[in-house]
Amino acid sequence: MAKKIAQKTDDEDRPKKRKNHHVMAWVLLAMVVTGLGGFGLTNFGGQLTAVATVGNQTVDVQDYARALRQEMQAFQAQIGQPVTWEMAKQFGLDARVRERLVTMAALDNEADRIGISVGDERVAKEVMDIRAFQGVNGKFDREAYRQTLDRNGFTESDFESQIRSDISRSVLQGAVTSGFVAPEQMLATIASWAAERRGFSLLTLTEADLAAPIPAPTEADLKAFYDGHPDQFTAPEAKRITYAALLPEMLKDTVKLDEQALKDAYQERIGEFVQPERRLVERLVFPDQAAAEAAKAQLDSGATTFEALVEARGLTLPDVDMGEQSKADLGAAGEAVFALTAPGAVGPLPSDLGPALYRMNGILQAQEIPFEEARATLASEQSTDAAAREIADRTEKIDDLLAGGATLEDLQKEAGMKLGTVDYVTGTTGEDPIEGYEAFRKAADKVTEDDMPEIIQLEDGGIVAIQLDSIVPPTLKPFDSVKTEVEDAWRIDALHKALLARADEIVAAVKGGASLGAYGIVDVTVSTTRDGYLEKAPETTMTTAFKMAEGDLQTISDKDIVAVLKLDTIQPAAADGPDAQRVRAQLGGQIGQVLSQDAFALFTNALIAQTGVTLDEAAINAVNAQMN
Repeated sequence: MAKKIAQKTDDEDRPKKRKNHHVMAWVLLAMVVTGLGGFGLTNFGGQLTAVATVGNQTVDVQDYARALRQEMQAFQAQIGQPVTWEMAKQFGLDARVRERLVTMAALDNEADRIGISVGDERVAKEVMDIRAFQGVNGKFDREAYRQTLDRNGFTESDFESQIRSDISRSVLQGAVTSGFVAPEQMLATIASWAAERRGFSLLTLTEADLAAPIPAPTEADLKAFYDGHPDQFTAPEAKRITYAALLPEMLKDTVKLDEQALKDAYQERIGEFVQPERRLVERLVFPDQAAAEAAKAQLDSGATTFEALVEARGLTLPDVDMGEQSKADLGAAGEAVFALTAPGAVGPLPSDLGPALYRMNGILQAQEIPFEEARATLASEQSTDAAAREIADRTEKIDDLLAGGATLEDLQKEAGMKLGTVDYVTGTTGEDPIEGYEAFRKAADKVTEDDMPEIIQLEDGGIVAIQLDSIVPPTLKPFDSVKTEVEDAWRIDALHKALLARADEIVAAVKGGASLGAYGIVDVTVSTTRDGYLEKAPETTMTTAFKMAEGDLQTISDKDIVAVLKLDTIQPAAADGPDAQRVRAQLGGQIGQVLSQDAFALFTNALIAQTGVTLDEAAINAVNAQMN
């Protein structure tokens, strides 16, 4: 049933105008090009035609469905995982789509009210410029136009009306947002703030700067720290999962090896075990022999480098890298390249691409691994493959056992599977080898107490079945089990406190007339802006430096670093000059854009409030129900 959320104006008594599909041009065109159409949605029935009414305009149920599905697909591409309807609601995607479509409807209503429209010629040009409607010759193809619209559930009239509305809406939006200029006083203030530069000195402290090293903690110290920082030693919430696994390594020792098959595999892969001497080679090809010879002469005289020659050809080192090459691999160039006994360049030499310079960067000695030495590797691979095949043969029987109601304990007894229990923490890999399998982790992330065990295929050919026994709440680990962790954390904390105290002493001494450099190596930054970055400095360095007065000193720190900061100079922003003009122009554009966006938001909010919006909850729910 429709719910009135705002009062309409007197305009509601006007005759109803055409239904507007309310889909912005870029959304519509993307949908047409990619063939998204109606996204497989069914008809919502004659009674449910619009999810919202704004003045004389309506938001069609199909348009809402298309826009919502597209928003979900865009979000899925952004996060890299499937987006369910529950996730879409959680992230407010449905509300975002409704807000956007209602805003567009309000703009359409206002454009109609004040008489903004465009002629057929402009609409025709927009349609003919759309690539999806063009033939192989790049010109508008009327048949392609008709078929594309038909596939996506549009008539030509509907589509062209939508184009007309989109253009009219953009005209109205342009009228509202154009002409905004940053006020001079605002621009001057922000430019002065943004372009100001400061110079400072930073003394970073380490344990070596303390008068004495941190003493070893007593048992009481550790117990007190443990009691005072329980969050550091609390295991996170976990899923207690029982699993039954059958892995290739469990069957490897029972597999009978075929000695002849091992020897055959050795011969088939002889290139892995017997390799000739090789060179690490780069090849730079030239258009002709003269160019190659001129480059080699420059290289030999020291006038240039191989890297510079590569860059001059418009290439990078990875482009010319040939990797490991045998003499045979290099063809006619092999003899000269292999004559080098140390890294260097030779050429010009022939190649299949033309005359080239070759640079040799390293020598890889020939290697020969006899069958006897390679046998262990081949045997391990063969037994693993055979075990995986045996597991595949057993899988159907194990599947049948589960389907018949067998428990994981039954699988251990009847199918020889390994039974185990693990406290699995989402997003982590624990100590149990089963947690090293991505397939196990994905299944463990999703499993609930209501799920029945089923076969999960693992990456190496193994299988596992799991069941969720319980959710283990965050639990404080026993002191004795984390004593080493407690000692490490206590020492970090004690060192940090000692360094802070030492920094405060240095600040006091320097304020009393001592030199900051007398206490260690000082890093001096002569000039930097607020967005500058200083490696191996507390994250608060820039923020703090731009709040200090010239000559001030202050202790700064973060989790890992303690330092003394001294502000040396404050350099006001330049009032004129190329740099000042560039900063002002950039800021002026940004401020003008923000002002125009704010004005447009205020304008559309006012339109919606003045015109009134009616939402049809039944229609909205009907569309939402098909999003699963």
